[in-house]
Amino acid sequence: MHEVIICEKPKSSEKIAQALSPYAEKKKYKKVAYWEFEENGNKTTVLSAVGHLYSLVPINPKEEQFFDLSWVPLYDVDKKKAYVKDYVNAIKKFSKGADKFIHACDYDIEGTLIGYNALKYGCGDEAVNKASRMKFSTLTKEDVLNAYDNPIDLDFQQVDSGIARHVLDFIFGVNISKALMKSVRESTKRFIKLSAGRVQTPTLSILVDREKEIRKFVPVPYWMIKALLDGDILADNKKGKIFDAKEAEAILTSCEGENAFVENVVIRQNTKLPPVPFDLGSLQSEAYGVFGFSPKKTQLIAQSLYTEGYTSYPRTSSQKLPKSIGFEKIFKQLSQESSFKKQITKLPQPLKPHEGKKTDEAHPAIHPTGVIPKKLSTDDRKIYELIVYRFISVFGENATLETMKTDLKIGEEDFVFRRKRVAHMGWLEHYPFRKIENEEFPNIKQGDAINVEKIISEEKETKPPARYNEASLIRELEKRGLGTKSTRADIIAILYNRKYIEGKQITVNQLGEHIIDTLREYCKQITSEELTRQFENELQNIMDSTSTKDLVIDEAKKEVTSILEDIEKNKLKIGQQIYEAYQESRIVGECKCGGNLVLKYSPRNKSTFVGCSQYPDCKATYSLPRGASVLKTKCEKCSLPLISYGKPRQRACLDPKCGKEGKQSPPEIVGKCPECGKELVKRSGRYGEFIGCSGFPKCRFTQSLEEFSQAKG
Repeated sequence: MHEVIICEKPKSSEKIAQALSPYAEKKKYKKVAYWEFEENGNKTTVLSAVGHLYSLVPINPKEEQFFDLSWVPLYDVDKKKAYVKDYVNAIKKFSKGADKFIHACDYDIEGTLIGYNALKYGCGDEAVNKASRMKFSTLTKEDVLNAYDNPIDLDFQQVDSGIARHVLDFIFGVNISKALMKSVRESTKRFIKLSAGRVQTPTLSILVDREKEIRKFVPVPYWMIKALLDGDILADNKKGKIFDAKEAEAILTSCEGENAFVENVVIRQNTKLPPVPFDLGSLQSEAYGVFGFSPKKTQLIAQSLYTEGYTSYPRTSSQKLPKSIGFEKIFKQLSQESSFKKQITKLPQPLKPHEGKKTDEAHPAIHPTGVIPKKLSTDDRKIYELIVYRFISVFGENATLETMKTDLKIGEEDFVFRRKRVAHMGWLEHYPFRKIENEEFPNIKQGDAINVEKIISEEKETKPPARYNEASLIRELEKRGLGTKSTRADIIAILYNRKYIEGKQITVNQLGEHIIDTLREYCKQITSEELTRQFENELQNIMDSTSTKDLVIDEAKKEVTSILEDIEKNKLKIGQQIYEAYQESRIVGECKCGGNLVLKYSPRNKSTFVGCSQYPDCKATYSLPRGASVLKTKCEKCSLPLISYGKPRQRACLDPKCGKEGKQSPPEIVGKCPECGKELVKRSGRYGEFIGCSGFPKCRFTQSLEEFSQAKG
């Protein structure tokens, strides 16, 4: 008998093969690794995908609207994915004539679809009918063997939900993006790349709404009255924010020369429960707060830790840790590392986790497997330790905090000060990432008089709503039911890549804002959270067998058709407004001639540069280093924008000649340009000297001095 196991990634196939047999042999087909072993006359071949091997494309690409789709190999769609061809061919070659198939990709919607497509299109329809499913949450030997010995049937509702999600994302995203770009082209004869999406556009809408709230916000001045007392005590006036300057002045006057009298001292103890285990969203949020890691980066690291066998499957919504994961065994293995052992030995017995409310039918909360990593990068180590210490602290004792509240009287005014300290560390001792407030309690009692050193009036202003960062935006999307635990980080990354948003404290640029304003004016459905939420519910209904893939896709086609009709009716207005916003978004500063400095793209050199909007009257151009961004900050010497470039990031003036005093000598001519025939000259730039064409910017040929010498030599 020949058995074929399909895994999601090469590393997973290695872990699964080695767990199933000590005799598993690594083999090669072209550049693709696969594994084989034989036991009792039965042959097993462990093959791997590399994520999605197949992608949706329109059956007839010449049609105006793309609704009829088919699955094709990914390398036919994306030239950068040429390496996928060897994986597809390996699956086709080594699955021929197999008697049994096992789907061993990650147990979630995406993993299920990856494996299903590999079976259906790589191995054939019969393979799907013969296939069983391995379900595991860690890639430890124990879990892999258990999943292999206790296979389950393929979940075709999960398959259909995955297919429907991809179809919906395609027909919303591709059709609407295509219609928007067409509207720009027909109204302005120009091409700009735009994108809209089923979840992406409502997410951008949320950010635009916050941007407008901040812009419309009018700060209001207010005063806070504080008293500085002996013993370094700072007490607050109980009236809090005072919006009347005269009232603030009157309080200051009434307290002048008075002592503070203690009216009441109350010390209370509060219990602080241990944290709940990590789900993906809370891990992303914590990693952002502690390390400043983007949610996308955290997700990628967590996935890598999982495939290496160090932690459990990360794309989970669960805050539960069932006993079946084996607490005692995990802690015993973790105790091999002294820093973990020090905390584990202090845990109360019997072991009982403090769990949250959220559940996930497929996987438990994120936890370490007990396997100690031999070597990790600095960032991977940070996420690994965050997961381990969180896991340990979940089993810790309650912490006890003490709070001291002291009511004071200064003249006729009421003041108060508060202090906090830790009476019992409990779980806080096991979690080094949480700031602990441990303040000293002054030795005072009711009736005491305290000398007032100074009465302070602090003038402040009310603040606008805070900008979202990536972590708080993921929490907002989760709260509103937009996207999934697996896709939210990708959605935010797309908005950054499309240059609609920027900064850690997220701001929306003119293009992003005008796209939303234009879509809201002419085709509001695409910006609608309700529509997006409705389809998220429908996709879940497919999983629950209360709806079908075809019904959901048909409903989506109707909605997209309606949106496209609205765009077509108003295409000239939409195109003009979006193009004007695009032009504004490309302005990075003011040229010395008075025109605008604009980001431009050279198709010939496939590079971005900065040029004057008054070209050809003004021919000022500035090259940009690869990966550079133009900042809003101006150069102190010449008032041109500064740029940020390189690793580590450094700043410089947009003009590489800025600050170089004295008359420049004529450039040294060193030869003829091989591309246009004009003179090659020695130039000086941000990175030192190089060879460049005198015909710049029309000809952008450059060489390093070393390359030039070798070519000449």
